[in-house]
Amino acid sequence: MKNLLIIGFVWPEPNSTAAGSRMLQLIELFQKNGFTVTFVCAASKSKNSFEFGELNIKTFDIHLNDSSFDLLVKKINPDFVLFDRFLTEEQFGWRIAENCPEAIRILDTEDLHFLRHARQVAYQNNEIVTLNHLKNDLAKREIASIYRCDLTLIISKYEMKLLKKTFKIDKSLLIYLPFLLNNLKSASS
Repeated sequence: MKNLLIIGFVWPEPNSTAAGSRMLQLIELFQKNGFTVTFVCAASKSKNSFEFGELNIKTFDIHLNDSSFDLLVKKINPDFVLFDRFLTEEQFGWRIAENCPEAIRILDTEDLHFLRHARQVAYQNNEIVTLNHLKNDLAKREIASIYRCDLTLIISKYEMKLLKKTFKIDKSLLIYLPFLLNNLKSASS
């Protein structure tokens, strides 16, 4: 059995956020493919946080900039590590590289945060998004995170094209994985 460690940016809230739904979709996909899943997070839980016990997933609270994380990941000894957004990879990626150098590192962008930021700035200034909006410090950080990982999950075809064509990221580092929605049956069937 393969061992997956997910380092969450937040505890998933599938009933209130698209990111929470996405995380549970990914967990289900990995479990269907024979993975044992452990979920860790440094954020506080909320009343809307998903209860992982029903999915047979071990969870741990972790702390930023704390060596106790090193001991935990050595104990978990993951074959794969999934970072929930580039911010989590920035915080914990180097510790994974140091303590679990053989683990395959996967980044789930949720969506490209630098693109979201560029769109927001353009909208606020009543402008069309241009390359100048996209070339920002957030883009540098997010793209650096992509390069530090073995694979990055991308949710939209537009983002795939942007990363490959505009930022020249090799397609071997990217996997297009849209929302994994169950087929809906019509009311008449």
